[in-house]
Amino acid sequence: MNDLRHVIASLRSHVEITLLTLWIALAAAAWSFLALASELQEGELTSYDRWLMQALREPGLPHVPVGPPWLIDTMRDFTSLGSVAVLLLLTTIVAVALLIYRQRAQAAVLAAAVVMANVSNSLLQLFYGRARPDFIVQGVLPPSHSFPSGHSAMATAAYFLLAMILASYETRRTARVFAFGVAAFLAILIGFSRVYLGVHWPSDVLAGWTLGGIWALLGALALRFARRSAR
Repeated sequence: MNDLRHVIASLRSHVEITLLTLWIALAAAAWSFLALASELQEGELTSYDRWLMQALREPGLPHVPVGPPWLIDTMRDFTSLGSVAVLLLLTTIVAVALLIYRQRAQAAVLAAAVVMANVSNSLLQLFYGRARPDFIVQGVLPPSHSFPSGHSAMATAAYFLLAMILASYETRRTARVFAFGVAAFLAILIGFSRVYLGVHWPSDVLAGWTLGGIWALLGALALRFARRSAR
C-alpha cells in the first residue's frame, strides 16, 4: 500500500514538474520575442543581420548565395516544407486522421495552433512593417513584410505539436527524443533556408521560431488540460 502511494505521489510530482516546465518555457519564448521586437524597433539588429547575410553571399554579389548552383534549388525545396500550403495540407490530413480515431482534442489543438501561428504572424508583420532584405535571390519574390518569419513560425508550431502528439502514443524514450529531434531539425532547416535565399533577416527567423514556440507550448498546455478534464 505504501509502495502504491509512493508511485502515485511520484507520478503527480512528475506531472506538476512538466506543467511548470511548460509555463516557464512559454514565458521564456514570449520574453525572447518581445526582446527581439524591442531591439528591432531600436535599430539594434540591423548590423548583425546584415553581417550574417553578407557572410552567406558571394563577395560583391549580394543576390548570389555561397555554394554550388544546385544548393539554391535544394534550399527552395527545403523552404517549401514551411509554406502555408504544405503545412495547412499536412495539418488537415493529420487532424482528420485524429478525428477518425476520436482524438478530438488533439485534432482541434493542432489545427488551432497552426492557424493561429499563421494569423498572428501576418498581423505582426503588418504591425512591425519591416522591409524584406535586399539580398533576395532572383526568382524568389515574397509579397509580405519581413518580421517575423512566417515559414519559421508555422513550421515550429506545426512540427513540434506533431512531435508532441506522436510522443503521446510512444512509451520508448528514444522514439520520443527522435520525434522532437526531427521537429527541431526541420524548423532549423526551414529557418536557415529563408536566410540563405535572402527573403528574411536572421532576426526574423529567430522571432518566427519564438512565435511558433509560443503556439506550440500553448497547444501542449491545452492538451494537458484536456487530458485532465477527460479524467
